[in-house]
Amino acid sequence: MAGVQNHLIELLPRAGRRSLLTLCEPVDLVLSERLCAPGEATRYAYFPVNAIISLVTAIDGKPVLEVGMVGREGMVGVELVLGVRTAPWHAVVQGPGAAWRIPSRSFHRELTASPALRLSLDRYLYVLMAQFGAGAACLRFHLIGPRLARWLLMMQDRAHSDRFHVTHEFLAYMLGVRRVGITAAAGTLQRAGLIEYRRGELIVLSRSGLEGAACGCYAADRRSYAALLR
Repeated sequence: MAGVQNHLIELLPRAGRRSLLTLCEPVDLVLSERLCAPGEATRYAYFPVNAIISLVTAIDGKPVLEVGMVGREGMVGVELVLGVRTAPWHAVVQGPGAAWRIPSRSFHRELTASPALRLSLDRYLYVLMAQFGAGAACLRFHLIGPRLARWLLMMQDRAHSDRFHVTHEFLAYMLGVRRVGITAAAGTLQRAGLIEYRRGELIVLSRSGLEGAACGCYAADRRSYAALLR
């Protein structure tokens, strides 16, 4: 993974970056791999490089709705920053790829020893809080079409590609809506020339068009991240 990095790690001073990476190991995350689940001890923190992880909340013990998406801009295992050893959600690999992995005990020691790491992750926690709050309002008040456009932009940001594999069934699961709603919304975006979708393969044809079709939550998320984690 030389030359390719997680953004939170990139923000650290050179010495802090070197110290953290000495404790990390590179891992390849595979599609649908579960990294943590509610009630289970969090064994590792993950800093994705080009992998994408969905944070999925559960109702009555069953994962039902994506509440967050993590790529190279963030980390999985933020509960460890708060001194909590169990996650409040399922973390499932949505896009396979590379990540840095650090055992929870080593992570705690480094967090205590590195003020720069603590500051960066405290700010990341604040950004997540803002995003989760916006996401709850988005789910309640915004239509499926703008929410779908927002999700596709978030996926494109983390995939670093205009093309990715995703099914209508999966999108319905992630957005917490019926599949028929996703089919109608995706059809509208396709007829507008913003995306192309065939047999689970989605291509973003117009990013600017998708940004115009998305709800304001997408731009708000980007502003909050940029304001604290440049």
